Amino acid sequence: MSAPSTAPRVRLLALIAVLILAADIATKVVGVALLEGREPVELLGGLINLQLVRNPGAAFSLATGYTWVLSLIALGVVVVIIRVSRKLRSTGWAVALGLILGGALGNLTDRIFRAPGPLQGHVVDLVSPFAPDGRVFPVFNLADSSIVCGGGLLVVLALLGRELDGTRTPSKKESQKESKEGGAGE
Repeated sequence: MSAPSTAPRVRLLALIAVLILAADIATKVVGVALLEGREPVELLGGLINLQLVRNPGAAFSLATGYTWVLSLIALGVVVVIIRVSRKLRSTGWAVALGLILGGALGNLTDRIFRAPGPLQGHVVDLVSPFAPDGRVFPVFNLADSSIVCGGGLLVVLALLGRELDGTRTPSKKESQKESKEGGAGE
């Protein structure tokens, strides 16, 4: 049986990344237009608050003085995903990496093109769960959600033994069974 081609998975990864990037940019443009200079908009009885925050750092306001470092890290993530996509033969990995790539590109776009300048731009965050101003949970955007969901999917794939190349790593129990069966015939 021949190994599946990488091309359909790379196309899936690229499609997901482009859709996430487009949706992230659209939500940020609409968010800036509707929320700039406004008090937070409470939805679902305060469960979700829409609020415009221009974030120079990462979640929880980490690394606010190192925006350029965060930009370089995001750029590194993009390069790594593009490089590993050459070995991509797993649909699950294509989805996960597409989510992460789209999210990384969304935040990187802000860091490159938004004020105060290239590699120092502040990321537009819009959603503050449970309370305004990120008092309970960090304010985030679609790109952040995409990165987290993609990362979570990678964890699930790793726990299930699914590899980037489409193969499956046998569980410890299966490996022990195989070694017992292999030794029985000797």
